[in-house]
Amino acid sequence: MSENSNISSYLKESALKYPQKKALFFRDESISFRQLDLLSDYYSFELRNAGIHKNDRVLMMLKPGIEFVAAVFAVFKNGSLPVLIDPGMGRDNMLNCIKTTAPDAMIGIPLANWLKYLFWKSFKSVKKSFSINGKVPGCIKLKTALEFQETDLKEEFPIEHCLSSEPAAVVFTTGSTGPPKGVLYTHGIYITQMRLIADVYGAGPDMFDMPAFPLFSLFSAAMGMPCVIPDINPSLPAHVDPEVIIDTIKKHQVSFSFASPALWLRVAEYCKNNSVKLDSLQRILMAGAPVSPYLHKLLKICAPNAETLVPYGATEALPAANFSGSEMTDALVKRIKSGEGYCVGRSLPGIKIRIMKPVNGPVENWNDDLMLNGGETGEIVIEGDIVTPQYYNLPEHTLNAKIKKNGKILHRMGDMGYFDSDGYLWFKGRKAHRVFSDNQIFYPVCSEAIFNQHPKVFRSALVGIGPEDNELPVIIIEPFEDILPLSTEDRNVFIQELKDLAELYPHTKGIENFLFYTPFPVDIRHNAKIFREKLKIWAQSFYPVFKKNS
Repeated sequence: MSENSNISSYLKESALKYPQKKALFFRDESISFRQLDLLSDYYSFELRNAGIHKNDRVLMMLKPGIEFVAAVFAVFKNGSLPVLIDPGMGRDNMLNCIKTTAPDAMIGIPLANWLKYLFWKSFKSVKKSFSINGKVPGCIKLKTALEFQETDLKEEFPIEHCLSSEPAAVVFTTGSTGPPKGVLYTHGIYITQMRLIADVYGAGPDMFDMPAFPLFSLFSAAMGMPCVIPDINPSLPAHVDPEVIIDTIKKHQVSFSFASPALWLRVAEYCKNNSVKLDSLQRILMAGAPVSPYLHKLLKICAPNAETLVPYGATEALPAANFSGSEMTDALVKRIKSGEGYCVGRSLPGIKIRIMKPVNGPVENWNDDLMLNGGETGEIVIEGDIVTPQYYNLPEHTLNAKIKKNGKILHRMGDMGYFDSDGYLWFKGRKAHRVFSDNQIFYPVCSEAIFNQHPKVFRSALVGIGPEDNELPVIIIEPFEDILPLSTEDRNVFIQELKDLAELYPHTKGIENFLFYTPFPVDIRHNAKIFREKLKIWAQSFYPVFKKNS
């Protein structure tokens, strides 16, 4: 039989190498690698005894913490597929995701198990339910980490044999350009991601991790890297209490951390204003939205020993490229601010990135005639062992996002970009967010970079209103809070200043219409991706006025 590629075997390996070493810290609790592995084994036996087997889907409805990590690894060990849905995506989206995935079982906190009875139509596929940290009628109660005793376990759980190509999990996207979609992960993809995180970002047993995304604590456990899960709401990183993050870093001497740029901006500005230094940090990772040169610079001040790192990719293919703060030269800053796009770095080892001619609709098979030359703008396409094979139970979305090439699967990112003469990949915005006027294509990141330079602009968003083939480009402004509310006179002066800015650059010269909206709707995972679709719908009502004045 071929080697067992079940990702859970890496936790077992960590437990054997570092049995007494602390693996996880959360609030006042901690657990060693050996204890975490044993707790996971206990959960695995409970699943197996209840009739949950290989390839069954298990919905995970747990809060961040020790039990979450142990339970996910238990599902892996059983050969089942954890279904990982961010509850912050909103009730309707969450229920739709559950219905689409049709899980066979569910592990949840009591509240989640009660929801199953309230919204039974979405949960009707669930045959077995498990409750952690409380009893619920009809549910099998699982012990918490504090309740569990080693004597509860009679033997080691036999990890289910899995090939690297076999399904491992269903992970949902943020839904920043449409409804959230379930992405099918294989065990091999997780192993490749672990290797890249270790080789490129220096993660491993000698580091101490603080993941603001709960899912990333799974990588820590598998890599033998101690980890503290910060006591925050992971769905609201932009509103985090910076003192909680700072205290956590200082208490545990955190050296490695991955979080939204919105969280790091809040923490870094607090550190700057209060003369706080985070000397233990060595690696600061940020993803989910472009990271400004300002944030790279600010983090270097408050964490002088750290390198800032920005992986580029998506739930469907991550990480594909990387950019580091040390690469942010004055020349690059000037290019970003002048609207050339946002530099996302160079491709990672084993990953090939191509720029494809913009094509509407599916591309079944790759043809080199589709590829554009350096400097030309097109759709970014990823090839490599990080590319997920399909969306779960969504064949139409799979058809539109995947391309076959010599037995491999390429992923269409839905992002527009290009390669410069130095081999850097530049991101210009989502393909779906381009604005087509009668004589020009406007790219979101390029246009917004110009208006974001204005001292009163917190952020901006480009949308197109009117007929699809001849849209009016509109820039929607979210001002800094301290200048609100705006009087009519101040608003008129503000708009004129924005128009003057637009005239300075060829790629914004045709933009004459401006609106104000606060706060922008953003994704729940990063609090940084702007929901331009929602802003576009709101802005449509202004089309008659803008058209009349154009």
